[in-house]
Parts: sequence; C-alpha cells; structure tokens
Amino acid sequence: MAQVLETEEHKALRAAVSALGNRYGHPYLAKVIAEKSHPTELWAEAAKLGYLGVNLPEEYGGGGGGIAELSIVLEELGAAGCPLLMMVVSPAICGTVIARFGTEEQKQEWLPALADGTRTMAFGITEPDAGSNSHRITTTARRAEGGTDWILSGRKVFISGVDIADATLIVGRTADARTGKLKPCLFIVPRDAPGFGRRQIDMELHGAEKQFELTLDDVRLPADALVGDEDAGLLQLFAGLNPERIMTAAFAIGMGRYALSKALVYARERTVWREPIGAHQAIAHPLAQAHIDLELARLMMQKAAHLYDAGDDVGAGEAANMAKYAAAEACVKAVDQSVHTLGGNGLTGEFGLASLITASRVARIAPVSREMILNYVSHQTLGLPKSY
Repeated sequence: MAQVLETEEHKALRAAVSALGNRYGHPYLAKVIAEKSHPTELWAEAAKLGYLGVNLPEEYGGGGGGIAELSIVLEELGAAGCPLLMMVVSPAICGTVIARFGTEEQKQEWLPALADGTRTMAFGITEPDAGSNSHRITTTARRAEGGTDWILSGRKVFISGVDIADATLIVGRTADARTGKLKPCLFIVPRDAPGFGRRQIDMELHGAEKQFELTLDDVRLPADALVGDEDAGLLQLFAGLNPERIMTAAFAIGMGRYALSKALVYARERTVWREPIGAHQAIAHPLAQAHIDLELARLMMQKAAHLYDAGDDVGAGEAANMAKYAAAEACVKAVDQSVHTLGGNGLTGEFGLASLITASRVARIAPVSREMILNYVSHQTLGLPKSY
C-alpha cells in the first residue's frame, strides 16, 4: 500500500484546488444557499480547470485519473468551505458507470459534457420503502409490448440535484427470463421524459443542492437508455456505489478540516486569563484528537480509492465502507469540538460553523447509514452471522 502516500502530482492538484476553493470560500456558498441558487460559478470554473472530470478517460475529455484524484478535489473544496455535493453524483457515480459499462454512443454523448461541466447527471436509487435494502427496490423496467423500448414505473426519494440535472441515472429492476427474479439495471432518464415527475422535499438541512422525490409513471425509454449489460446486475451498481462512498468520505473530511481550521484560529487568538485558550489542554487535546481522526480517515479513503482505481472492486468495497464510516465519525466530532471551542460564537452566522452541526450528520446517514456499514463489516469482513 505504498500508494497511499501522495505523489507530487497529487500534492500539486491539492494545492491548486485549495487555491480555487479559497477564492470562493464559505461566504460564497452561504450566499448561494441564502439566495436559493446554485454554485454555478464555482462549478464552471472547476470544470474549466479540468477538476470535475479528472477521473474520466482522456479520450472523452477527462483528465485520465481516477477516484483518488477526484476525491482530492472534493476534499480541498470542502476544506475551503465550499464543497460541491454534485461531484459525488455526476462525475463520480454516473461518469464512472458510463465510462466502465456504457456503449460508445453513451460515452460520446455524456462523458465530455460531464467533464467540462456543461451537463450534469443525478443518481436515483433510494426509495420510500427500500432504504438501504436495494433488493427491495420496486421501480421496475419492462419491455414495451412488441418493441425494444423500456417502460419504467416507480418512485425515488432523497435524490440530489434533479432540478439542475440534464438526466438521472435511475436504478430499476428487470425480470430475469431464466429465473423470474428481479435484478438491478441502470437507465438514463432525460429530465423532460414524459411521465417523469419531481417534487422538492422540504428539508431542515439547507444546502445548495436540493432534495427531490421522483415519480416514474410509465416512462418510455429507447433501448439505448439502458447502461451496460442487462444481466450484469450488482456488478454495475456497485461500480457506482463504491466511488459514492469514497467521495462521501472526501466530503466529510473536507468539512471537518474546514471546521477545525476555524477553531484553531480562534483558539490561538481568543485570550482569557492572560493567555490564549488554545494553551489549555482541555481545548488543545480534543482539537488534536479531531485532527488525528481526520488524518486516519483520509488514509482509509486513500486506500479505498487506490483499490478501486486498481480494479479491485471487492477490496474497494470493504475499504470504501470503512472510509465512509471513519470520515463521518471524524467529521461530526471535529464540527462539534470546533463549535464548542468557540462557545456562543460557534452558533453565530459570523463564523459559519453552526450550519455544519446539521450538515456533518449527513455523512453518518447517507448514502448508507453507519449501522449498515457495521452490519457489512461484521458479516463480510469478520465472518459473523448475518443479522439482516
């Protein structure tokens, strides 16, 4: 695992993205959220500089890197206080799936546009009654009678960025002619497809990316809307879910770093009883622990990204789940300790930390809960009896 130590190219990428993020910073994102707008300027500049498509193949306009490079981009934007959540969805999940399993036509149509930021794609898997159990997904796809078209019917919930996405990569299930059982398949559904509806969900969490419930009422799609092999099933699905977990870890680590940086400045400057509060171990030690936890989570994230980019899907699955778990826990603790370090100031708008109390919990919940990750590790890694 010598590859977990970053190359000079990785360090240069990290520095360049950090510079971009610091030109925008948290005030920019806070303004976007307050105006109920979208971070279009930052998205466009990140795309122009090649950061959005750094993981996509060079022959389709990407940077030729992998999830390792893309996770660096998201982490550094997060550390600057302006993460782009749609990076988790558009280039990481959808771009990766299309690059690995799409037809040549699908690659030509989508990958250059995803890389240069002119088009975005959402990802629809979660359902009201399915949750973490993808085997209970009820969105079904059937062949149109007497033709090659597909008919999709079902519902999805908590789908990010559908209002700005040109299409949504929908996880449906098709009947296996040999067994009669349903298996997962992926379909590109254009935003203006007849029968494809959306409703914004009212969230207490205020972010630049809105959440939606989707309805697919006999949405008719051409045969080439199917991504990959109809019989590949879970292989194709987890080709997108492992990068999602790795990128969620990057999102959480960046957020934790941003919160910690604010707390450190405050602890160095805030003076009580003739010395900075950071001189007291009751303040210093918890912040040091938060830093250690974030660094350890990053190591696991780098391991997961390395395994995934090397083509080890099984190894990446375990590491990606562990990275997401570790990063979420580290992020929540870093945010909590940072707010606590500032005391009452940590709850004011001036310092930009209070909103992170809610936002940091997202990584514990989505895209898979920490409890389901513990189920995975106890069963898959430790060989304990399955509990679900």
